[in-house]
Amino acid sequence: MTDSVLSTHSLSKSYGTRQAVKNLDLEVVRGEVFGFLGPNGAGKTTTIRMALGLIRPTGGRVEVFGQDLEHHRADLLPRVGALVEEPALYGYLSGRDNLKAYGLMLGGLPPERIDEVLEVVGLRDRQKDRVRSYSTGMKQRLGVASALLNDPDLLILDEPGNGLDPAGIVEMRDLLRRLAASGKTVFVSSHVLGEVQQICDRVAIINVGELIQVAPVAELIRNHGEFVLKFPDPNPPLELVRGQHWGRSARLEDGLLVAASPSGRGRDLVHFLAQADLWPETIDERQQNLEEVFLRLTRAAS
Repeated sequence: MTDSVLSTHSLSKSYGTRQAVKNLDLEVVRGEVFGFLGPNGAGKTTTIRMALGLIRPTGGRVEVFGQDLEHHRADLLPRVGALVEEPALYGYLSGRDNLKAYGLMLGGLPPERIDEVLEVVGLRDRQKDRVRSYSTGMKQRLGVASALLNDPDLLILDEPGNGLDPAGIVEMRDLLRRLAASGKTVFVSSHVLGEVQQICDRVAIINVGELIQVAPVAELIRNHGEFVLKFPDPNPPLELVRGQHWGRSARLEDGLLVAASPSGRGRDLVHFLAQADLWPETIDERQQNLEEVFLRLTRAAS
């Protein structure tokens, strides 16, 4: 059995002379939470619509569970759940009746399945309330519930954090974590980068339809070769390190020394300082947050 759950191969989409997606190659593997990032207009939603068979590519192809989507759509799409943009909900119906309506489109579902998804998204206590009384976060969770009705192996979510307040964002984060822990593969497009950093295993960053970077989140936020050190008096080590060709960017931030290493490794920086009898109390590798990485990569590609 292949570990590839969703892959694109030279995937492209043009609208007249405008190329929205350009030769995109992605692979999402079983059991991961995969983040799909890009500025507005980067081609994220267009890519997702092609991955769901909602629009045809101009070039390239999409594979789902190792099979070509165009030729095996009827077999593959029942194993995929999706929430693209805002969920289409009936405000005058209860949450449960909305799910019943979605279930009818799937050919009917037992009441037990609706109970299960309401429990998963944390709406069982509000299932009888009309959806017009729901908060934005509750509506988004009900939209995710509708995508889970067919018990999909792959869940594709386009901006599930749209319009959410901080509490709603935390609720959505916890929900996606639970889904991943239950064995689902989750592909999520989001501009809430702090949340992506906390829940995703890997991310792909695109800009103007082109892939810029695919990497594990931990690798992206690691700032190789720069370290944060605490000293009783940081000025002597600052002066010493700045006197080296590799240390000219050393600086103080909130009383802490931020410096490169002669080799890129922390132990060699400590060794250099120790030779001058300057011993740090602590040393940590400097990390960037995902938003800093995202802005740096997309600006460089613009």
